[in-house]
Amino acid sequence: MQYVCESTKGRTWFRIESDAEAEAETTLMRHAVEKHFRREQARARKSYVPGQGLERDIQLKAHIQRTTPLFLTLRADDGTGLATAMLPPGGKPVAEFPIIIVGPENADPYSDHGDAIEALARHYQLPLPRARCYPYAQRS
Repeated sequence: MQYVCESTKGRTWFRIESDAEAEAETTLMRHAVEKHFRREQARARKSYVPGQGLERDIQLKAHIQRTTPLFLTLRADDGTGLATAMLPPGGKPVAEFPIIIVGPENADPYSDHGDAIEALARHYQLPLPRARCYPYAQRS
């Protein structure tokens, strides 16, 4: 995992970078982030047009990083999983992109971790309101 930013109360956001990390997040948080991570990675690989020479694999890795949504995890100091987020590629605003932020078992993370989500929003300069980012808000 790659460090992204700190929050208050000993919480830190990290970027999920591999299938193994996505699988571990799914197990820890009891939701389907691994399925979404793998699907987006496959979509990025499929859209890649290889260049010539030895650098084509390096270019593939850069293409995947540039075109795949960001998958992030909020962790407590002791490693406890608190929230998982999917942001647009590069953390840049995309009007129709379905930003998703959920807690364990797809619970609402905003009541306990709204300030940490706000820290993530400031880091990427991207609004992350509950009404847009928590997919089950309309049902609560």
